[in-house]
Amino acid sequence: MQIDPRVSKSIIDAQLLNNIGTTAQTGTTDAFSGLLEQAGQLETDDAAARVNSGDVTRDENGLLWLQLGPSRGTASPLAVYPASSTATDGPTKPTAYDDLINEASNKYGVPVSLIKAVIDTESSFNPLVTSSAGAKGLMQLMDATAQGLGVSDAYDPAQNIDAGVRYLSYQIKRFNGQENMALAAYNAGPGRIQRLGVNSDEQLMAVLDKLPVETQKYITKIQNAREKYTY
Repeated sequence: MQIDPRVSKSIIDAQLLNNIGTTAQTGTTDAFSGLLEQAGQLETDDAAARVNSGDVTRDENGLLWLQLGPSRGTASPLAVYPASSTATDGPTKPTAYDDLINEASNKYGVPVSLIKAVIDTESSFNPLVTSSAGAKGLMQLMDATAQGLGVSDAYDPAQNIDAGVRYLSYQIKRFNGQENMALAAYNAGPGRIQRLGVNSDEQLMAVLDKLPVETQKYITKIQNAREKYTY
């Protein structure tokens, strides 16, 4: 889970409210209290020490991640997953990774066509690709982000897809279901999108020129790729 020290408590409180009825999935209410306590510790003077401890990492956007454990398998007792959105989606063209994509879609509430579009745009479905910036695998995870999501091998399709879709679902939830804002955050980092002061996809598109050219093109590429995978 990505935790910005400035808003960590409010984010986790909101997630707690969304998930309080489904604690069987992520642990007991005591686990939630433990997560809140750990998040609060990120705002104390020993935050820097914890960054170096292996429990907390800082990603390429300067934000702190609380280590959640393995990307697949039994959920960590401290893991709080975002409430799933309705991943309504029509039939999509098949890929070599449909089982993993469908599993992640059902788990995190992200439409299959959107996942396929992101993978196509990020890596052209090459699980071994590495970008010039160091992003790895199918969904192009940066090392710090992958570590924060519990990924031990970013080139492993199962771990990469699970973590990439989980990260994308956080952005969709963070930006209240606004997909273009979530995609821009996936590409350029959520902090940069938040600093624009926009609250909807429509507002984002009106100030799109304030984002890097790569991000401007990224949104269009995703839209085109999504059409390619949708019947």
